[in-house]
Amino acid sequence: MHDKLDTQKRFTKVLPEANLTFFYPRMHYLNRTVPTEVAMISEPLDISRVSEFDGFIITGAPIDMIDFENVTYIEEIRCLLQALDKYKIQQLYFCWGAMAAMNYFYGIEKRILPEKFFGVFPHLITNQNLLLNGLSQGFIAPHARYAEMDKEQIMQDSRLSINAIDDGGHLFMVSANDHPERNFIFSHIEYGKNSLRDEYNREIKAHPDRKYKKPEHYSLTSPLFQWQNTQNTFFNNWFEEVKKSKLILDY
Repeated sequence: MHDKLDTQKRFTKVLPEANLTFFYPRMHYLNRTVPTEVAMISEPLDISRVSEFDGFIITGAPIDMIDFENVTYIEEIRCLLQALDKYKIQQLYFCWGAMAAMNYFYGIEKRILPEKFFGVFPHLITNQNLLLNGLSQGFIAPHARYAEMDKEQIMQDSRLSINAIDDGGHLFMVSANDHPERNFIFSHIEYGKNSLRDEYNREIKAHPDRKYKKPEHYSLTSPLFQWQNTQNTFFNNWFEEVKKSKLILDY
């Protein structure tokens, strides 16, 4: 479960040299007023502007357990994905955004996990990728999701490569062999030190009658920023790829 303002702050912090524009899906607020806090920090999605950007990120959303077809703005997201495919700009998909994009482009199915995958874990690099340059085996990253993409389908699809998994086999990153500008990230590496704690507290506050899993390998009282190096390295790598792609496209 995500906080829109915090999400914007996090991406602004991890991409300090980028000139960022934030959008929200129009269909999400169809026939209702856009909340003031949303209107103040973001714009309604304008797919006609996709060609203006050098890179595009689709973030997570707290809708892991909802079928894609039941997401009110799924068709708007699919139109956006179609436009991104047309212009070949660098694309980074996070968590639910990665699930929706991988389902649209490759037909990979989403599977609901028995319990929330939540905490901080070491990872194994299984297929090297430019975005992982500088990260060593065992690199640390956080996860917070209720679903996973079907790994068997991914492994049987020659268009896709699993680049890294956690020590329990959960996906960290999948890249597209047929479209190297597409990368799917299942970890919330944009999160700050307190983000897992804040997410846990938001869930407890929203539904105090439910029992929620606490994040593993992470202290709610004295959290540590164990994935800071992963965050810095990964986003620096992606920003460099965006700059290189821009030079190629401009040429």
